[in-house]
Amino acid sequence: MNFWRSCGLALAVAVGSLSAAEPAQIVELWPGAAPGEKGAIGAEQDQTKPADALVDGRRVIRLGNVSRPTLSVYRPAPERDTGAAVLVCPGGGYHILALDLEGTEVCEWLNSIGVTGVLLKYRVPKRAGLEKDTAALQDAQRALGLMRQHAAQWGVDPRRLGVLGFSAGGHLSAALSTRFETRTYPVVDAADSLSCRPDFAVLIYPAYLTGEGAADAQALDRRVRTNTPPTFLAMAQDDPVRVENVLHYSLALQQHHVPFALHVFPRGGHGYGLRRTANPVTAWPDRVADWLRSEGWLKRP
Repeated sequence: MNFWRSCGLALAVAVGSLSAAEPAQIVELWPGAAPGEKGAIGAEQDQTKPADALVDGRRVIRLGNVSRPTLSVYRPAPERDTGAAVLVCPGGGYHILALDLEGTEVCEWLNSIGVTGVLLKYRVPKRAGLEKDTAALQDAQRALGLMRQHAAQWGVDPRRLGVLGFSAGGHLSAALSTRFETRTYPVVDAADSLSCRPDFAVLIYPAYLTGEGAADAQALDRRVRTNTPPTFLAMAQDDPVRVENVLHYSLALQQHHVPFALHVFPRGGHGYGLRRTANPVTAWPDRVADWLRSEGWLKRP
């Protein structure tokens, strides 16, 4: 089976002729079935219903039943390209993926600041009998290894590969930032011999990072170590997912001397993605761009 699969006629077009909304390449994550997949979850499809809430007056693609994960590579214009790349992890409670709100739109924004966006379509919903992030973390670890393996081909610097996630995707990004030393699946090929540690992480309204009270002994704020990558965190104080997620995770980063930037805003709720409102929290992309520049991630060697 050919690992690099054609996913539509657009993939045959040269990168330079693609619009900003089209990926330069779509890559299947696994050369065969993903670990443990039995193909019995139903057809992959947008599960958005007419009654579902709009964000900034627009609908959201809620992609469900993902069993064949992929990477979609979005390249910036050559004159903007910094050589940095970011793995983008949409949220959706490990039930669905907010594929445009927290995926394709984010890749387009990354392109605007000279960063290659690599959209991870990871497996959802959570598999029966497994932890909520088991399949997704396997996909994320595999994705970082593939990004490093194909860095030269994609024109990116393997020492400047970050991860950016929202809500459950923020949890997945934090999991990748704290559980990268050992693959959580049997080794497939040479890509799995390369590091799957992100060089930096951006967590936007992340979920599940800390437990309530003494609950959730597996919370990721308890897994932070000195080798956790530098991290940017942003959240609204009135977020129903609980602002304690970023507060406790930041405290763990501080205790282990990991550089971080924390932005907490009084209002904004949850699930706004890149769609701007009057709430200052939706200006988080500006703050992230400032942080990336100040930390040197957008500078060519």
